[in-house]
Amino acid sequence: MNKIIVSIVLAIVLILGINKITDAIYSVEKPEKSAYQVASVNNAEINNDIISENPESKSIMAVFASTSASEGSKIFKKCAACHSIAEEGKNKIGPALWGVLGRKAGSLTDYKYSKAIVEHGKQWSFEEMNSFLLKPKDWIKGTKMSFAGLKNLKDRAAVILYMNENTNNPLPLN
Repeated sequence: MNKIIVSIVLAIVLILGINKITDAIYSVEKPEKSAYQVASVNNAEINNDIISENPESKSIMAVFASTSASEGSKIFKKCAACHSIAEEGKNKIGPALWGVLGRKAGSLTDYKYSKAIVEHGKQWSFEEMNSFLLKPKDWIKGTKMSFAGLKNLKDRAAVILYMNENTNNPLPLN
């Protein structure tokens, strides 16, 4: 037993030692100045960056005009690993999302939600879903949804339009 423990400790020390030695040999310093310089900046790009960083600066409703549900179906592929959106879709790792907009959070009876989602209990409106999709773990502390979020406002709007299309009772867009 002692030989096994000593072997494991020695292996760990060896791995850490090799890691430190290679870091010292192959250390790379960041350059002071970027190798690629931007000559000019487009104001439209700046506005899009500001919008994607600050979701409160522009209403999700205003962004719906610049995107479509078909774009949302492409982006939703990131979600499809954990969620189904088909009408008779089954729950996967996450709950089925058919008709999610307008539904109360944590209300599917055949899915075991995290305590945080059940306690949140708000209706999934466009604005609520937008805020949640930006960074789920920050919007609802304690959710078991591990997705990092969609940083781009237009991507979130497209996914929300797609989810709104996949229901028997879509929410009005006005």
